[in-house]
Amino acid sequence: MKAYGKTTWLIADNYLNSKSLNDWNSHEAVCVLNTSDVDADIKMTLFYEDMDAKNDVVSFCKAGRTHHIRMDKIRDSKGELLMRDVPYALLIESNTPIVVQYSRLDTSRRELALMTTMAYAIDE
Repeated sequence: MKAYGKTTWLIADNYLNSKSLNDWNSHEAVCVLNTSDVDADIKMTLFYEDMDAKNDVVSFCKAGRTHHIRMDKIRDSKGELLMRDVPYALLIESNTPIVVQYSRLDTSRRELALMTTMAYAIDE
């Protein structure tokens, strides 16, 4: 199948909230669609306001599949979870074109808040 999408994406507003007043945990998902015939090796770089970038977070999306990367469950190369309550931005790079959508579920209030948006695609 044809490979749709881009190999580089940006998401500027990310935040893993630690507070929850519901049965669900606040979380974010980087939703990836890979229409190509090649498995997507995905590298994520996290940028922070007051600390160095973290560039050791990786994931994948099999060829012809979708993958929802839960940012509250993914681990870095040291096996550590990502920090909560710290704003960050994401650079997502793939070896094959993919489509990237970002979603956030905020459960810090009794009324759940869900938002989703397409990531910013970079033309190479």
